[in-house]
Amino acid sequence: MSNINNLTSKIIKDAEDKKEVIIQTAEKEKNRILSKKQVEASTAEKIIIEKAEREAVSRKERIISGAKLQARNEKLEAKQEVIREIFESSIETLCNLSKDDFKEFVKESILNSDIVGEQNIILNDSSKKIINKTFLAVINKELGAKASVILSEETRNFKGGFILEKDGIEINNTFEALVNSLKDDLSIDVAIMLFN
Repeated sequence: MSNINNLTSKIIKDAEDKKEVIIQTAEKEKNRILSKKQVEASTAEKIIIEKAEREAVSRKERIISGAKLQARNEKLEAKQEVIREIFESSIETLCNLSKDDFKEFVKESILNSDIVGEQNIILNDSSKKIINKTFLAVINKELGAKASVILSEETRNFKGGFILEKDGIEINNTFEALVNSLKDDLSIDVAIMLFN
C-alpha cells in the first residue's frame, strides 16, 4: 500500500510540477502578449494623436485662411462702395451746376459733337426750365448750315444733362451716362488716390 501511496504522491507531485510549469509558461505568454499589445496600443495612440494634431493644424489654417479671405472681400466691398458713392456724388455735383454753367455745358457739348442735320434735344423736367428756343437759336447760329438743334416735346427721367436724337439714334449726354462712361477708366485712379 505504501507503494500505491508513493506512486500516488509521485503522480500528484509530477502533476503539481507540470501545473507550475504550465502556469509559469502561461504567465510568460500572457506578459508577452500584454507587452506586445501595449506597444501596439502606444504606437496606435501616437499615430492617432499625430493625425489629430495634423488635422487640427490643417483645420486651423483653413479657418484662418477663410477668415482672411472674408475680411479681404469685405474690405474690397467697402472700397467699391466708397468708389460708387464718389461717382454718385459727382453726378449730384453736376446736377447742381448753376444755370449759366449748365447752359455752357450744353452749348460746348453740342458744338463739340460731330452732328449733322436736324437734332432733337431731349431734356428732363428741370432742364426744360433752363434750355429754351432762344438759347438753342444761339447754338444753331454757331453750328451754321451743317446742323440744327430743336427742342423736343419729349421729356425723359434722368438726373441731368441732355440727349440728342435724330432718326432714332441718340447721343447720350446725360450726367449719368457721362460719369458711367468714365467710371471704368477712372475707378483705378480713384482707388489709388483714396486707398494708398
